Amino acid sequence: MRLVIQRVSEASVSVDGEIIGAVGRGLMVLVGVEHGDTEADVDWLAAKTVALRIFEDEAGVMNRSVADIGGQVLAVSQFTLTASTRKGNRPSYIRAAGHDVAVPLYEAYCRKVGELLGRNTERGRFGADMKVALVNDGPVTIIIDSRLRE
Repeated sequence: MRLVIQRVSEASVSVDGEIIGAVGRGLMVLVGVEHGDTEADVDWLAAKTVALRIFEDEAGVMNRSVADIGGQVLAVSQFTLTASTRKGNRPSYIRAAGHDVAVPLYEAYCRKVGELLGRNTERGRFGADMKVALVNDGPVTIIIDSRLRE
């Protein structure tokens, strides 16, 4: 699984002009699921997301997590994170997991993050044409790939 995590002052996702998920200060997380990803990837990434120290403390040092600041998380499925651009100019999405694998793992990630934070994870709608709006605070953007954890 691949995540793109952005520290935000606000973020929202809408479908057909209706906002279906929104957060204030916290994290906007794009979630890409690949063939071979498992619940172990979900657990590791959810724990990493909640504990990632990318918010400033009183000294202005990035030393606090989204949990520490009482922040929120908006997670949006993003199959294009699995793109391969090695050949040609059209990205290949052959590594992207199908709905039967990707939906349960995306939902499990959202659920696990919510459990670890003690509040619901806001979400996009899997497979929908979504419009994402955010104010990246910093900017701070982190990419995490569960296959690179060892």
